[in-house]
Amino acid sequence: MLVLFRKTPILGALLAQVVALPVVAAVTAPLASSVERLPLIAIALLLQGALAALICGLLKLPRWWLLIAFLFPLAMGSALLVGNLPAWPFGLAFLVLALVFSNTTRGRVPLYLTNAETATVLKDLMRDRGATRVLDLGCGLGGVVRALDGEGRKASGVENAPAVYLAARFLSAVTGRGDIRRGDLWKTDVSQEDVVYAFLSPAPMAALWQKLSTEMKPGSLFVSNSFAVPDVDPDEIWELSDSRKTRLFLYPIGKAE
Repeated sequence: MLVLFRKTPILGALLAQVVALPVVAAVTAPLASSVERLPLIAIALLLQGALAALICGLLKLPRWWLLIAFLFPLAMGSALLVGNLPAWPFGLAFLVLALVFSNTTRGRVPLYLTNAETATVLKDLMRDRGATRVLDLGCGLGGVVRALDGEGRKASGVENAPAVYLAARFLSAVTGRGDIRRGDLWKTDVSQEDVVYAFLSPAPMAALWQKLSTEMKPGSLFVSNSFAVPDVDPDEIWELSDSRKTRLFLYPIGKAE
């Protein structure tokens, strides 16, 4: 059961809210006669969020789900207290969140954006290696793809979240740099790439390495931003001097023939 919740965190987050609700009701019910309505509601919402976040932690969900679990009751409670609001803004907000963060709910991969300093380092790395093809798996808004494309380099990116993909595709079309495709990173062909770059999360790294190490050509390179492959020693770790203190883990694939 825990495996199911970790693979589909939204189910675990929903369970946390359901389990916390009767506990909160039992705790706050005796206070109804002695505490005014608004303070009592505030206490209940804070307790609901705290308990839900605690349950998400016990289920070992990713850390951002703890924050979501805590804030969700506060957001819903605030909306209800305002009153007389139409329903469509909340439906629209949910739809936008689903389109932007669909990778988070399905694959435990949040939207991380690579900064300009890292893109510059990647460009220098490709130049030093004589690499001409680079693929960004989970490219987000496509900043790395646009930064690396050109000067003899062909950069492409794969993104699955619909809204993020459309934004990346639009920016690529406007600037005329890079090729953005919508697709599943697990089904993406990596056999022709000189460099594959990813800025994902700890959750998929072991499975991703299994895919890349068997499908990429010998002499190519996998670069992971911030998240190391479990139980695999990188050939190099580059520590950048940017504000994020980015670390790039470099994993050569086989040996060049």
